Amino acid sequence: MLIWAVMMDNVSVITMFTLSGLSGTVSLRVTLFVLTLLCYCVIWLVNLIIIVMIIVDKSLHEPMYIFLCNLCINGLYGTTGFYPKFLHDLLSTTHLISVPGCFLQGFVLHSSICADFSLLALMSYDRYMAICRPLVYHSMMTKRKICFYVLLSWIIPFCVIFIGTGTTATSRLCGSHIPKIYCVNWLISNLACSPPMAQVIYPAFSYTFYFLHAVFIVWSYAYLIKTCQTSKENKHKFMQTCLPHLLTLIVFLGSVAFDLLYMRFGSKELSEHLQNFMAIEFLVVPPIINPLIYGFRLTQLRKRVSRFICGRSSGFR
Repeated sequence: MLIWAVMMDNVSVITMFTLSGLSGTVSLRVTLFVLTLLCYCVIWLVNLIIIVMIIVDKSLHEPMYIFLCNLCINGLYGTTGFYPKFLHDLLSTTHLISVPGCFLQGFVLHSSICADFSLLALMSYDRYMAICRPLVYHSMMTKRKICFYVLLSWIIPFCVIFIGTGTTATSRLCGSHIPKIYCVNWLISNLACSPPMAQVIYPAFSYTFYFLHAVFIVWSYAYLIKTCQTSKENKHKFMQTCLPHLLTLIVFLGSVAFDLLYMRFGSKELSEHLQNFMAIEFLVVPPIINPLIYGFRLTQLRKRVSRFICGRSSGFR
């Protein structure tokens, strides 16, 4: 294996990483490039439609839609950290990435996942307040508080991942091969010559912190389901506004858990193509499915999108 490094004071300093996973796709690279580019374009299209509709239409300036808008923005942010580099690698014979570029990609992907957790927790809290505590909903979900909640849902993941990335970046590396098609902080930390204790403690804190997010989301929906069984009106609200969120949550948690568990405990004897599919599932399924689920299930949003598309279509006649 080619080691990309420079020698400084008799110490090997890694300057480039090699990514694995594309060695068996030589004959399919053009096809994969076209399919990946199409997928990336679809992600941008469906998410941008939702974002523009919510921003432009003042009747959609409600907590649920504001959180949804941020969820779509985060989807574009996270996929931008992967697809451009992956598309480049599909047409390249060498799959290299600079050390700063690798840390940046890992930061974008990890912070996007954590922001998803925060936004989904906010959306579940919003539905809990709307259905279970309707009398205090408007006093608890004022514009100022919504802005504060959204700001926290972005700042906290960025700070958590920035500190985690910093602890890894300060370590001396003794390897340059990452067994994945994109950079992951945990795999980079495995290349450290002598990982500091912070690289063990801090990831444990991060996982626990966002596991508590998941626990809160599950608890809120369990309580919502229990509450909605006693009222037809609440049951209708749940089916109309909570079901899309619940489906989104299942898709996201399933995709992330699938990749995380496979990366930690999965068998290396699986085919390279299957490993790659498992690695990119959370970068393909949620960014496409989430806007479609909300676009079809939320009546008010569906009407606005239909009116926009029909208006554009009639304009070209």
